[in-house]
Amino acid sequence: MKNHGFGKLITFLSQLEQETISYTLAHHRDETIMVNVAVAGERWEVEFFEDGSVEVERFISSGEINGEEVFSELFAMYSSETNSAKYTQNAKFTTTT
Repeated sequence: MKNHGFGKLITFLSQLEQETISYTLAHHRDETIMVNVAVAGERWEVEFFEDGSVEVERFISSGEINGEEVFSELFAMYSSETNSAKYTQNAKFTTTT
């Protein structure tokens, strides 16, 4: 069986290394390897499939910077339904200096 996806993956990783762009590898779906690339203001998820196809998803920052007050929003949106209310009501974070 000829596997074109692996060659594309190796070429892409070589280019990232040549340009000194940091990346991490992950495996979340069957028959894929994901390359996570984070550069200033952007995050790229590049998935290489066993059949040679490639999918790229880019996440671009709006440039807005928030403080820890948004933690409650994170937990309210992405915690399980039963824990959601608890995190929203008890979202008191302390910092030490």
